[in-house]
Amino acid sequence: MYRAVDSEGNTIDFYLSESRDKQAAKRFLKKALAFSYVSRPRVITEDKNPAYPVAIQELTEEKRMPKGIQIRQVRYLNNIVEQDHRFIKKRVRSMLGLKSFRTASWMISGIEAMHMMKKEQVHQRVKSAQNEVEFIHKPFGLAS
Repeated sequence: MYRAVDSEGNTIDFYLSESRDKQAAKRFLKKALAFSYVSRPRVITEDKNPAYPVAIQELTEEKRMPKGIQIRQVRYLNNIVEQDHRFIKKRVRSMLGLKSFRTASWMISGIEAMHMMKKEQVHQRVKSAQNEVEFIHKPFGLAS
């Protein structure tokens, strides 16, 4: 699971992939950088996954990575992201893991949607109860 969190702990985006390889890292970074409500990030802090530098290099060559972003691979600076993961870990651990990728995708999308509502991030994007319902349906492909 890949996760982008801003400096205030707000979830920018998440991406679930079956593998943590270069293609998955590149897909996630493109998706996270594409959010319109997020201005150009100053710093990207990542774990020591060897796929990140390769994906960042390719995105830079394709001119999809804005210039001037500092890239950090410092373990303790990644704590904001790890703290955001704990809500998913708490739920999945009690269920003794998830058996299939499809189940994991649906379950984590639901947990993420509810967690964003709990952190009151939904109100930044939606203004009515109907829009909240659409926000919840979107991760599951139910939105029309």
